[in-house]
Amino acid sequence: MSGTGNSTPPNIILILTDQQRFDTIAALGHSHVRTPNLDRLAREGVAFTNCHVTAPSCAPSRASLFTGYYPHTNGVLKNADQWEHSWVSSLAAAGYHCVNVGKMHTWPFTTPCGFHERYVVENKDRYLEGRWFFDEWDKALAARGLVKQQREFYRQRPDYRESLGAFTWDLPADTQSDNFVGNLARWWLDTRPPLEKPLFLQVGFPGPHPPYDPTPEALAEYADADLPLQEVSQPDMDGQPEAFKGMRAHNHEVDHDSVVLLLDPTEEQRRRQRAHYLANVTMIDAQVGQLMDSLERRGYLENSVVMFTSDHGDCLTDHGHSQKWTMYEPVTRVPCLVWTPGRFQGGRQVDELVQLFDLGPTILELAGLEVPESFQAESLLPALRAEPDWKGRDYVFAEQTRDGNFTTADYLTMVRERDWKLVHVLGSDALDGASEGQLFDLKKDPGETTNLWNTPEHAAKKTELLEVLLEWRLQSGRKTAAFRRGNL
Repeated sequence: MSGTGNSTPPNIILILTDQQRFDTIAALGHSHVRTPNLDRLAREGVAFTNCHVTAPSCAPSRASLFTGYYPHTNGVLKNADQWEHSWVSSLAAAGYHCVNVGKMHTWPFTTPCGFHERYVVENKDRYLEGRWFFDEWDKALAARGLVKQQREFYRQRPDYRESLGAFTWDLPADTQSDNFVGNLARWWLDTRPPLEKPLFLQVGFPGPHPPYDPTPEALAEYADADLPLQEVSQPDMDGQPEAFKGMRAHNHEVDHDSVVLLLDPTEEQRRRQRAHYLANVTMIDAQVGQLMDSLERRGYLENSVVMFTSDHGDCLTDHGHSQKWTMYEPVTRVPCLVWTPGRFQGGRQVDELVQLFDLGPTILELAGLEVPESFQAESLLPALRAEPDWKGRDYVFAEQTRDGNFTTADYLTMVRERDWKLVHVLGSDALDGASEGQLFDLKKDPGETTNLWNTPEHAAKKTELLEVLLEWRLQSGRKTAAFRRGNL
């Protein structure tokens, strides 16, 4: 439903967290987490409850979002793959003032990527790349004579290998990364004279990506919380691809992002990790509320579209896994909220399949721009308008290449339809380069605990979805040929 009929291009505020699961917004049925400000966006806006990423890791997912192409098309398949261009430049050329505060995860970290202004804050715990890159957060801590909490210091704790990456932030509360980014974004809004052109503001919160580091005050809210934990069963573990079993061993041996995966954590260890993670989410929620207040106070909110989402989720020991790099729902499915009272009918939940990078062409169309024909992302504007013939996607796809974290196979791809999911593992080390995979009946097994890949009675479904994967890659090459020629 159309709203006010305002022909002035809207301000567009894109809030992107890092590693936030879909089941972390109370208003969408997850009452174990405290998110009053995100609840407001969900109640008054449009919530896409079946939004899936194109890659289960940071840079590939983000580059896909900001280019409109799958990772295999834009070439950003892992962190630190070169990524310097995005559709933000089209917004800038159309008259938008484009500002990034916080994490984008471009490579190099400081490339403009189409923005007029960037205030870069990157991963909390940088070791695979950017170890000696100093971002705005590093510099602010140094200016106050503080040394950032980080892996080298966490490793000195006697409980380090038992903590699953969960530690409190014990420096001043305003120096915690999510508080810092929120404060920095509000400082920009409150200090900069009002613009005479529309604003595109991207705010990238580093959390709740590990280390899971809420302030003690934030963690106290979850001290006695009853948190849901999915049982990790032996049949689930036994039925996983050999490459996943190898990744579990790797994540136990290597402390990525200050997380040592315990192969058999206790329920209390799992609950403690989740409490820290959700306290991080609640801290971000508070920052979102304060950001909305600043936008309103400075006159931006009256004609704005506010989007909230994340680049991927986190297993949090579900299925026995750490962080991402798999294709389970807690990893591929993310929150996706679009708030714009008066422009579209709010108070709706849209359950059709969509992909995170679909926000890109949506933003371009909201700005009055044409979407390139070669885009693989599809605009969500028809869904926001509640057009009756919009049906969402038949399938969503994701992919992950071998990298410093996913070290046990060459390539991982996923296709998910409404009731089925197939995951194909190519080049498994444990099988001398042979392929393996997962097949889930999501209607009967929403928890993805029973792998049907090798069951004869499901062979036809497996073949059908493998053919869908093949068609996807073939059509991808055809559709994006012009884009690839222009970027050789």
